[in-house]
Amino acid sequence: MSHTHSNLLSHIVFSTQGHLPLIPSEIKSELFAYMGGLVKKLKGKPIIINGMSDHVHMLILLPPNVHLSETMRLVKANSSRCIKERFGKKFAWQKGFGAFSVSRSNVDAVVRYIQNQEQHHTTFDFKMEFVSLLDKNHVEYDEKYLWD
Repeated sequence: MSHTHSNLLSHIVFSTQGHLPLIPSEIKSELFAYMGGLVKKLKGKPIIINGMSDHVHMLILLPPNVHLSETMRLVKANSSRCIKERFGKKFAWQKGFGAFSVSRSNVDAVVRYIQNQEQHHTTFDFKMEFVSLLDKNHVEYDEKYLWD
């Protein structure tokens, strides 16, 4: 085959340090747009980015030569710096993240899930949501290492 063909869609979830409500509503749209711009700089495509005051969900498409861990390092470092400089807020992300592959046939459902974060979190918190995503995606984990 003379070309690389891929469809590397990832649903990524990560929290603020200590799961604290550090993302005020008034900065969300600008912050999420900025994060999308960072993904685009790596030739990726942000499908949707949304979240709550203590965590973010991203559905992104990455080219095969771009590593997810490098993408997340860039997004988290630069968005953290942006929040500190632009909004004058003390801020940090948690160390790790969750990443789940998404098939094209499931994109619409994942987009709706990410769009409806406010609604989801009327019934459960981030920790319950994250553990549920790990379980649903058959990701093995030791609960003592989930939270920093």
